[in-house]
Amino acid sequence: MKKILSKNKKYGFTLVEILIAVFIFTIIGIAVVKFQIDIFSLNKLTSTNLVAQQNARQTLKDFTAEVRSMSPSNAGAYYIDQASTSSLTFYTNIDNDSDTEKVRYFLSGTTFKKGVIHPIGNTYSQGNEVVKESVHGIANGTTSIFSYYDNSYDGTSTPLNQPINISSIRLIKINLLIDEDTLKSPGPLYMTTQVSIRNLKDNL
Repeated sequence: MKKILSKNKKYGFTLVEILIAVFIFTIIGIAVVKFQIDIFSLNKLTSTNLVAQQNARQTLKDFTAEVRSMSPSNAGAYYIDQASTSSLTFYTNIDNDSDTEKVRYFLSGTTFKKGVIHPIGNTYSQGNEVVKESVHGIANGTTSIFSYYDNSYDGTSTPLNQPINISSIRLIKINLLIDEDTLKSPGPLYMTTQVSIRNLKDNL
């Protein structure tokens, strides 16, 4: 009987050993859960950044085509209606029909938006503007989204000063700094393009 008790004592677990084992498994479990959370967060952030990049590329592509083909409004109004550092309103035919639409690109909070007004006859009613969100997470801060240049632009010229004489504008540059979460990496994504107004070229 004594030998059997001795064996049980030799191969059993003490309370301290059990507590240590539980502690080790708990630490391992916490590490695994944290790793899974980090992987999920990284995948979500990567996916969000990819969507932002795709949206920005499509926005710049549309912007380039629309600005290049600016034209007077149905009523004969000038090509550009309004031009500031954070918004631009102009006339262009976006759907290849017989009408010229009024297009507005503008920043609202941290979202870059596009508004379109399809005219009724020669009338453009602000109440008919259809606005859609184009790019989220804009973090330009004090950096201008829109910069404007006249016909003397040589690639290094400084932008026209505000308030701008819109009849002088011949080239428009758009700059988007995108950062969905400023507290997390990767850092901000910078996207830019510049486009000349085809129908206003006078430096040929």
